[in-house]
Amino acid sequence: MNVDLVIHSGPTEVAIALLKDKVLSELHRERTERGFAVGDIYLAKVRKVAPSLNAAFVDVGHEKDAFLHYLDLGPQYRNSYKYTKGAVGGSLRTSTLEEWKPEKDIDKNGKLSDVVSASQSILVQIVKEPISTKGPRLSAEVTLAGRYMVLVPFINKVSISARIKDEEERARLKQLMQRIRPVNFGVIIRTNAEHKKTEDLEADLKSLLARWDVLFHNLRNAIPPKKVLGEIDRTSAVLRDLLNKDFNNIHVDDELLAEEMRQTLEKIAPEKAGIVKAYKGKLDIFDQFGVNKQIKQAFGRQVMLPSGASLIIEKTEAMHVIDVNSGSRKGAGAKDQETNVLELNIEAAKEIARLLRLRDMGGIVAIDFVDLYEPENRRALHKALKDAMADDKAKHNVLPPSRFGVIELTRQRVRPETEIDTSESCPTCAGTGEVQAPVLIVDQIEHAINYLITEKDMSGLTLGVHPFIHAYLTKGLPSIQHKWWMRWRRWVKVKPVGSLQFLSFTVLDTEGNEVPI
Repeated sequence: MNVDLVIHSGPTEVAIALLKDKVLSELHRERTERGFAVGDIYLAKVRKVAPSLNAAFVDVGHEKDAFLHYLDLGPQYRNSYKYTKGAVGGSLRTSTLEEWKPEKDIDKNGKLSDVVSASQSILVQIVKEPISTKGPRLSAEVTLAGRYMVLVPFINKVSISARIKDEEERARLKQLMQRIRPVNFGVIIRTNAEHKKTEDLEADLKSLLARWDVLFHNLRNAIPPKKVLGEIDRTSAVLRDLLNKDFNNIHVDDELLAEEMRQTLEKIAPEKAGIVKAYKGKLDIFDQFGVNKQIKQAFGRQVMLPSGASLIIEKTEAMHVIDVNSGSRKGAGAKDQETNVLELNIEAAKEIARLLRLRDMGGIVAIDFVDLYEPENRRALHKALKDAMADDKAKHNVLPPSRFGVIELTRQRVRPETEIDTSESCPTCAGTGEVQAPVLIVDQIEHAINYLITEKDMSGLTLGVHPFIHAYLTKGLPSIQHKWWMRWRRWVKVKPVGSLQFLSFTVLDTEGNEVPI
């Protein structure tokens, strides 16, 4: 399998597309001004304890109070609270836990009001970002994730990912980590650590301990609410969690970001540093690699399948409902109806598994497949959906088909669902109902360019337009673009942008920033 990462760097966000054999599998968007992200660690203040919920509402600086349940305190809460108090007050002089005397674990079935009180300052980690009207969800059991392991303070235990099946390798990793881990720091070995060299694991552990030391120093004299340690940026997190031997290329349209990624790879996977390539093509990078087209296909209400069938996806506050529509399915041939329906449903199951990851759909999902009458076929469909979701890193549970042929599943939701509006306003009336002649778009563009060149004395402009308008402006001799050169004696670069609506355009300056018109 060929795996490519395509990264588009914009003025307000970085978009990351993961392509497997040129098929869009995951899409991540990281805003340059990040809010409350999963993994961020805060010194927070307890605002209110709710005994009826066995939980507390906590101020982390968000407009809505965050939610902390008793079960999310973690067994070592007393250690965390004591450490935080000492680090803030200055009684602790070092981040290491060599001299630490462990406190007794809290009662598994206890009450939050017995260990947490209002106005207390506590160390918490974001485990679920703010979604809709809800504030962040918190955990007081702070962990630091690396490429090969997760560092868990205040315990003396080594756990190994269940996906590592080789008993000899499991024993090697456990013995190694027991030898190199510091006292009172536990680790969870990730799947990526399988068959890795000792120096690689030691380097990852050293990096995590350095981050723990940064957290310690940021706690000194801190006043809540304050972020004391941020999760690494989304681009680096994707590399950390997804990078494997199948990666072929990483295409980046920003030289500075490309260099940063090379440096990141030099640290975590030096043999892969050469796969980072700075993209310098004329087309938008997402258009060049077919990402924009696949986004349009995958994020609408109706998603077409190669066979001619389709999926209808509806969203409510509590759940998603997906209907499998056979439509004008091609290639049925001479097979019996039941076999055709099974093939259709399995094709839909594979696409649904991809869309769940791509759109980051969470909560309850009900899928209405085309009816199957044979029990073995229903079992085959259930297995096909579970197999298609096996690589999904989000926790999920797929139930067997109900008596009505509906498969229900739950999928962990830690971030707001990725939503992209694939519909467009009418290109002629912009939703007003009044039609403007499309030929006037050239006049509008020329007025804007004339203003920027003659009155603002700007040069090196880049005009972004729909691909159809790009062809109209650049084809022929002399083209409209050449006429502009003869008129203003300054070259205006014209760039096709597939994500723009038909009669929309943007103008960028020499630094790639959009110029307000």
